[in-house]
Amino acid sequence: MSDDFITVAQVGDIPQGKGKSFEVGDRIIAIFNDGGNYRAIDDMCPHMGASLATGVLSQSEVACPWHGWRFDIRDGTWCDNRSLRTDVFKVRVQGDDIQVTATPVVDAKDQLDANRESENS
Repeated sequence: MSDDFITVAQVGDIPQGKGKSFEVGDRIIAIFNDGGNYRAIDDMCPHMGASLATGVLSQSEVACPWHGWRFDIRDGTWCDNRSLRTDVFKVRVQGDDIQVTATPVVDAKDQLDANRESENS
């Protein structure tokens, strides 16, 4: 699988400690500026669909603006149950371009299926 990066923003477009959502292919991805490190996860909270990009970011965790579910933006895990997660995407900065992959590096559905298989064995 090749990493096809897509430019979505410019350095400075996402304030430090904030997130912004971007349409990438058929996905909406939230990109966060976490102390100068850019991180990307699925923008949709799996609980009820709120935009995680509009949540409060603190210590690499974003809290959903609707019901407060917290996700670690470094690995997509739900902070209350680390066996559940949301999709995570690669991000890089090329010059002033912030780029993201359209294919997740951590796919939450694949992880959930793997968890179910290990429980059943």
